Amino acid sequence: MTVIDTHLHLWDLDAVEIPWLTPALGPLHRSFGPAEAEAELRAAGVDAAVLVQAADSLDETRWLLRTAEANPWIAGVVGWVALDDRTAAVAALDGELAGETRLRGIRHLVHDDPRDEFFELPEVRASLVELGRRGLVLDVPDAWPRHLAGATAAARATPELTVVIDHLGKPPLGRAGLDGWRTALAEAAALPNTAAKFSGLHLPGTVLDIALASGLLEVALELFGADRVMYGGDWPMSVPHGGYAPTFAAMRAAIDRLSTDEAAAVLGGTATRVYGLHDVPSLRTAS
Repeated sequence: MTVIDTHLHLWDLDAVEIPWLTPALGPLHRSFGPAEAEAELRAAGVDAAVLVQAADSLDETRWLLRTAEANPWIAGVVGWVALDDRTAAVAALDGELAGETRLRGIRHLVHDDPRDEFFELPEVRASLVELGRRGLVLDVPDAWPRHLAGATAAARATPELTVVIDHLGKPPLGRAGLDGWRTALAEAAALPNTAAKFSGLHLPGTVLDIALASGLLEVALELFGADRVMYGGDWPMSVPHGGYAPTFAAMRAAIDRLSTDEAAAVLGGTATRVYGLHDVPSLRTAS
């Protein structure tokens, strides 16, 4: 079955500024390019990937799109526009980003934004309508606890927009608050225009445990159903937690416990539909 990693980061620290990526982050503080990523994906048996922004800048989005153009296994890009400025967002989408067929979604690093009410801002709401009109998806990172309710309200107010909750909203693993997270995630899942990524589920300093992965996937399927859940490796953010291979192994073991149809949806079918990915070249068949 087709395997699409819906959450892959790449960055070139000589080409694009990533403000949060400081030397304090140790092994993450270096460039991670497409050749290294391709090797990891091939080894894991992954067919293709969706690149996701790591900086709130058009410069990085341009770099991601150029990288995707040069690497056919990159099926799509989730980039950035200034959602809090509708005029600027529309100017970018209808200007330099117009015709970029690999641009499949937009994301803003809300967890780094000081505004708790980001998704309630009138300019943001107006920009989300523009995304929906253009068939672009909104990805929402690290939504719990500050932004999951706001993202849910925005999805409810913009039914023509698909809202993807990255990393299952970022559950507070190993900390208090799991009940509140699950309740908030259930409210998001109750809306038909939401989906979730089974991704980014790391306990600090540890390799992802199969039992933990299976438990979180069970919650995701209960709330969203397999047709609204998709796999994401979150590389290279997984590097401090063992890297791509062991993270994928744990997640794949959890997915392989599902029915064939459910596994096919989580591994690739949901991504194909949600991001509008078609005729994606496969790393497993490419020479």
